[in-house]
Amino acid sequence: MPTQTLNPTDTITVGLGPVSFDEVVAVARHDARVQIHPDALAEIRRTRAVIEALADDPQPHYGVSTGFGALATRHIPIASRTQLQRSLIRSHAAGSGPEVEREVVRALMLLRLSTLATGRTGVREVVAQTYVNLLNAGITPVVHEYGSLGCSGDLAPLAHCALAVMGEGTVRDQDGVLRPAAEALAAAGLEPVVLAEKEGLALINGTDGMLGMLILALADLDTLVTTADVTAAMSVEGQLGTDDVFAEDLHRLRPHPGQLASATNLRKIMVRSAIRESHRTDNCTRVQDAYSLRCSPQVAGGARDTMAHARTVASIELASAIDNPVVTLDGRVESNGNFHGAPIAYVLDFLAIVVADLASISERRTDRFLDKTRSHGLNPFLADDPGVDSGHMIAQYTQAAIVSELKRLAAPASVDSIPSSAMQEDHVSMGWSAARKLRRAIDGLTRVLAIELLTAARGIELRAPLTPSPATGAVITALRAAGAPAPGPDRWLAPEIETAVTFVSTGGAVAAAEAITGPLN
Repeated sequence: MPTQTLNPTDTITVGLGPVSFDEVVAVARHDARVQIHPDALAEIRRTRAVIEALADDPQPHYGVSTGFGALATRHIPIASRTQLQRSLIRSHAAGSGPEVEREVVRALMLLRLSTLATGRTGVREVVAQTYVNLLNAGITPVVHEYGSLGCSGDLAPLAHCALAVMGEGTVRDQDGVLRPAAEALAAAGLEPVVLAEKEGLALINGTDGMLGMLILALADLDTLVTTADVTAAMSVEGQLGTDDVFAEDLHRLRPHPGQLASATNLRKIMVRSAIRESHRTDNCTRVQDAYSLRCSPQVAGGARDTMAHARTVASIELASAIDNPVVTLDGRVESNGNFHGAPIAYVLDFLAIVVADLASISERRTDRFLDKTRSHGLNPFLADDPGVDSGHMIAQYTQAAIVSELKRLAAPASVDSIPSSAMQEDHVSMGWSAARKLRRAIDGLTRVLAIELLTAARGIELRAPLTPSPATGAVITALRAAGAPAPGPDRWLAPEIETAVTFVSTGGAVAAAEAITGPLN
């Protein structure tokens, strides 16, 4: 879990050790300022001396005096080495397609800076400081969606960032205006960097793009998995389900940590519900609820445990220095394969499966509200005047379409590989692709939960004069205050859904519930 709470005005110090999850989010999303610790600057200077000592060595050293990839066998004379680095960046800045989101580019720039600050890459101090300067000036290189195979690092995305450091290519300035990099740097009072031996390679051999997207995804899922407990509790309550199945002793019989945490949330949210008490009698003929209600803690709990594993992988990667070749602690310059994105790609794919299943069970709970044979007395489709009105019929269609898309996005990218670089790079991770589809999946999950929230709120309100639990009532009140209107005749539903999407994505549902329950898991 993130270990600290940061304000947007905080300055993040990048040192010899890893940056934290919260620090990545603060820089990526909230434009927190960045500085380099003096110890890191000293180590950068020390290892740069190692690289400069090799520059005149007649023995070839990969990335210092040779070509790259399948061209690594060619020795490059000293007079051509500046051009070698410049050509590397220009040729590798070969991305295509839509622009990648600003927060992703800022995250990957911070993570590349963090590796530079370890001193294991052999770059000069001016290179690392230029990354700091671009981040602090709000200058964001234009990075394109396609181009990374997730092996030898996120080469094309990182090359587009390095291109901006050289004063080439295009960027978005602090106001989001598209400008030539040289122009934006000059306007910010920054000088482009002329790359020296090894530096071009050091700027592109990293897993920073896929890692940045993993960290941002975990930050989003921290909110969404708790929101899923809120919407599940509301669905159980609104469908006259029982909270007896969420009893702690039952879940202690299968003590997965995430399941225990989810069941605890459900108990807290449903406590003191008059709707629930209304059918806590011997006259209730239902023996047990449907799986989508009864098994909510098992599904959301499994999601939490998967997230915990992904967080462990991300934490290790944050503490890593990814480059090839790398300057070891004892001063050797060694080739390696640490840039391979497989460990990150696997958990990115695993999280896409989790997201699809959280959305799937949410859609099933929603559908139960709309079927008069299963909703226990509610109007068909929660319509105000069934037949004249369609209620939430098509909102569920929207959910179903998204869930179907999420199932396709759950197909793993990491099982694919395609050879490149004349078979030198003959197995790749596709981790960048796994990260891109996870971002789309998280957006889909947000929308599915928002529609469940709207539907559950409507169903609960239609149980009047019975009243919901204080926590559920607080969520509904906050949703209405955010602009989603109370039940009534049919109206244009799309804006209402978007209001709920914003309410969910910004943590509104969780905050409203926690105002009553205290902190939720």
